[in-house]
Amino acid sequence: MKALVISGGGSKGAFAGGVAEYLICEQHKKYDIYIGTSTGSLLISHLALGKTEELKALYTRVNQKTIFSNDPFRIKKVHGEKVVTINHFHVLWNFIRKRKTFGESYNLRKLIRNNIRESYFKQLQDSDMDLVVTVSNLTLNEIEYKSINDWSYVEFCDWIWASCNYVPFMSLYEKDNCQYADGGFGCLVPIREAIRRGAKEVDVIILDTEVTHYNRLPVKNPFSLISHIFDFTLEHVEKHNVTIGKLAAKNKGVSLNMFYTPSVLTTNSLIFDQKKMTAWWQEGFEYAAKKFHEQTDPVRFDN
Repeated sequence: MKALVISGGGSKGAFAGGVAEYLICEQHKKYDIYIGTSTGSLLISHLALGKTEELKALYTRVNQKTIFSNDPFRIKKVHGEKVVTINHFHVLWNFIRKRKTFGESYNLRKLIRNNIRESYFKQLQDSDMDLVVTVSNLTLNEIEYKSINDWSYVEFCDWIWASCNYVPFMSLYEKDNCQYADGGFGCLVPIREAIRRGAKEVDVIILDTEVTHYNRLPVKNPFSLISHIFDFTLEHVEKHNVTIGKLAAKNKGVSLNMFYTPSVLTTNSLIFDQKKMTAWWQEGFEYAAKKFHEQTDPVRFDN
């Protein structure tokens, strides 16, 4: 069995789309299992159906309004560069309404349902493929994996939405007396889950560089502090996931092929810039082509 695993990474998901397009359209790879975390969960339905052009059009036209119904960020240009600050009015408005988060992402929920059509869902359920999204159950303190085969269309769309919700900047999903958030908080790169489900060959797209290439600037407001803390935590969650995944692969004799970003794409993946995301998609495609030609044989871990 073959699996495609796509990590979380917000707007950097465009890069993953480019890599996956090359693997599926140029190398004609077919996968039995697709597992996505956060932005990865947004990608897998279209990729499984081979609808890469439709997915590319979606990922290269989104913006802040497409994602946020109440955007907690204000983006302004300083010396030609985009700088993120707090949108105090929007955050205050959420507090006045007694919301549980700084911002809200109900527009993303609509986007998911409008683009992952019910006909696509039925086609996927009728296939032999398994699509799985990662969510973090904050109430039970557990990582959960939601398969397309276990839920209705509306429920699975909401699990994708929950997997993407980077709280407290985005909405908190509540179901059956439990509160759910971005799957990346628990498992950013679910390699081990793919192996647990029987995969013997796994392609992994990790939306970060293999080695840290930058030092962060000092924080200037509470939002940037929270963001830095989350980034620090998720970077170490990612490294832990990859280490555990490699050990599981070695134990089971599974072939792993890893695709990292060759450079730092952005330091704030909650900023959705159409121009940059279009460039990242192409960069991902070209990077996968280069890597494939340089190393045709994946790294194999044998017992």
